[in-house]
Amino acid sequence: MSNVNLIKPFLTLLLQLSIVQFSFAQSDTSNVIRSQADTSKMPLNVDAIYSRPFLQNGKLPIAIGGYIEANTQYAVTDGITEGFSAQMRRMTLFFSSSIHRKVKFLTEIEFEEGTKEINIEFAALDFQFHPMLNFRGGIIMNPIGAFNQNHDGPRWEFVDRPISATQLLPATFSNAGFGIFGKVYKPSLVWVYELYFTNGLNDNIIGNAENKTFLPATKLDPNRFEESFNGKPLTSAKTSCRFRKIGELGLSYMGGIYNKFQEDGLVLDKKRRADILAIDFNTTLPKTNTAITTEFAWTFVDVPSTYTQQYGKKQQGGFFDIVQPILKKKMWNFEKASLNAAVRAEYVDWNVGTFNETGGKIADEVFAIVPAISFRTSAQTVLRLNYRYEWKKDILGNPAARTGAIQFGISSYF
Repeated sequence: MSNVNLIKPFLTLLLQLSIVQFSFAQSDTSNVIRSQADTSKMPLNVDAIYSRPFLQNGKLPIAIGGYIEANTQYAVTDGITEGFSAQMRRMTLFFSSSIHRKVKFLTEIEFEEGTKEINIEFAALDFQFHPMLNFRGGIIMNPIGAFNQNHDGPRWEFVDRPISATQLLPATFSNAGFGIFGKVYKPSLVWVYELYFTNGLNDNIIGNAENKTFLPATKLDPNRFEESFNGKPLTSAKTSCRFRKIGELGLSYMGGIYNKFQEDGLVLDKKRRADILAIDFNTTLPKTNTAITTEFAWTFVDVPSTYTQQYGKKQQGGFFDIVQPILKKKMWNFEKASLNAAVRAEYVDWNVGTFNETGGKIADEVFAIVPAISFRTSAQTVLRLNYRYEWKKDILGNPAARTGAIQFGISSYF
């Protein structure tokens, strides 16, 4: 069945739901902002899936929300340009329902680049037995790093997602599986843990069009929602702690067997692992209201000895964001408008190590710095202007290819 045949009935249902929802809705959602989650309990990145503006009316059993991202870009690489481009990056829809006061369902469906890609990023039931013991099952977003959990476009001042989250780690990576999570609340801190077992990775990690170790290629296997590639689960674990006067610190791990080591009882290869460690931190400085967000990750992949050295066994990368509010006041009849300045520094090294023959450094790395100005009509809608300057080295460390790009984008919850 074609994508068009699948999309038409879905959009028809969505339109009918939307008409019902908006016909009866009486509340003004303009004051629904991302900071209105329960601040007395200090929300963490794990809370991001539910800390979104939804529309719900009366006794309707379902709440609806979503966001869009669109942008324009003009980029030049070493004096060569493909000209101006406009992009509809993504439209994401949320549907949630409280089946019972201790049973919740939420799903997140994303349409990328029109309908070039349609993905179910999250679709899970949560059962609350105790604040320290909750069960989750369905399609689960693996909590590696913070961005994978807290990736909604309207929450960021930058047009592009961090390269460490999209090209080192598989951004918005999700799998079918089950797990537990829980929280501890104290006056000065909140602590949370997550532990999931899901369908795992696959050998696209080293068999891909990039011709290098590339973890995001594991997302190209659509069967990961149906069955495990090799019968071995992927383990994802994260612990985070938010200190009231300091910020949130998170440590996460994801790992498992990625190759098909046997078929019908016949041993094909030894079991080869891919393991990822990540650390993330975010805070807001109280006097200046400066927001700081950072994340860094390391990947370790058991690459077969028959592969060339362009396939890295160790990779690393991360990003560092600073967002400084400049002006907060009523502007152009927007009651809660704000003007912000921001900057992002980011880095990825896809092949940490040296050549066996020469001892010289293996390059294959990228650096970028992105200054930005953003205007928010409210906390849930942003217009952003970025200048992206990037320099990228090949595996031999030849002079870097330099790219400059002017980007303008919009993003909003709806």
